[in-house]
Amino acid sequence: MNNNNTQIVTEDLNHIWHPCTQMKDHETLPLIPIKRAKGVYLYDFEDNRYIDAISSWWVNIFGHTNEYISSKVKEQLDTLEHVLLAGFTHKPAVDLANRLVEITPKGLEKVFFADNGSSAVEVALKMSFHYHKNMGENRPLFLSLSNSYHGETIGALSVGDVELYKDTYAPLLISCIQTPVPFDQTIESANIAIKELKKILEKRGSEISAFIIEPLVQGAGYMNMYHPIYITKAKDICQRYGVHLIADEIMTGFGRTGTMFASEQANITPDFMTLSKGLTGGYLPLAVVMTNNTIYNAFYCDYSEYKAFLHSHSYTGNPLACSSALATLDLFQQSDIIGENRKKSAYILEKLEKFKTLPNVKEVRQTGMISAIELKGYKAQERIGLKVYQYGLDNGVLLRPLGHIIYFMPPFIITYKQIDKMIDTAYNAILQL
Repeated sequence: MNNNNTQIVTEDLNHIWHPCTQMKDHETLPLIPIKRAKGVYLYDFEDNRYIDAISSWWVNIFGHTNEYISSKVKEQLDTLEHVLLAGFTHKPAVDLANRLVEITPKGLEKVFFADNGSSAVEVALKMSFHYHKNMGENRPLFLSLSNSYHGETIGALSVGDVELYKDTYAPLLISCIQTPVPFDQTIESANIAIKELKKILEKRGSEISAFIIEPLVQGAGYMNMYHPIYITKAKDICQRYGVHLIADEIMTGFGRTGTMFASEQANITPDFMTLSKGLTGGYLPLAVVMTNNTIYNAFYCDYSEYKAFLHSHSYTGNPLACSSALATLDLFQQSDIIGENRKKSAYILEKLEKFKTLPNVKEVRQTGMISAIELKGYKAQERIGLKVYQYGLDNGVLLRPLGHIIYFMPPFIITYKQIDKMIDTAYNAILQL
């Protein structure tokens, strides 16, 4: 590293505690200081460039420093940077709410703003429990899929099932039970899992406020993928028992799975839909919870009844974030992003065929613009993912595996040549193991 890089890294390690990081690793694994970014590329201070194959934690769906989104944020910056959303409103929030109602599944008529994915999950959980309470029912439990991940705040962590994140905080968590997730993308495994869901709801349905799922793809749950028929049937069963279905589309939303929202592939309208990540194109923190008028009306009352939903964030509905979200939605309207994604995902799937011949590859799977390669034959302490990550950086690609899962979730603007580079680098990394 040159002097600029070295100085930034030194100052960083003096004070910054990084997320999802064992800081001791940085005694031997150098931090990469990023000076600028454009399109799919990140550039360090030595002008080395890296293809951002994971869209910087799945958010930069139209790449970095997108000229159109940047222009809209700059325009808003000179008009209104922030105002509280309690007792006040502003046009970007109103416009965004209107457009989200237009594009999300029919029946989701109300929009509650938050500022990150975990917070949106918290809102949906609280809103569901509170709804039942307002209707005279006490439903203290939540239901989620095994192997699921919904965030790292206390409520969101409670409904997740990835031990690495959850076990330490077990005494602090709210009551939640799990039902088995389909073990692969076949209809058969979906039906097996549905039978288990039926058993749980038959026995405990009256105790459960909501069933929360990541539709089609479990992100931090090692990119496990399952068939949409599971969601279709789960919605029907939940409805029979008065259990809300929460579709956590924080990662799967905005074109990532081959449709605008993963729930569309199941042809259902969830009771709640949480959205974040790609919502603003990676520019600013923003999240929303979509719900229906039935749930909204259960909170609509005179002050003396104390049924109002008392939940807030200081930056709720921030105008700059709303403007970046509106610009992101504009880009979907200006060209056939979903159609182009389908072409690129087909090309990626074809390129992934060669991985199936490798003896240390267990499975290759894909849903839309999410692809995953599962390795086999390694122990956790070997830290295979870290080796792939380092190889990727050495060869100009940011890969950040989930343990033994190497995955691709690139910006939608990635070119076919860049796809080749991304996939070939991962292939060569696996060959080196």
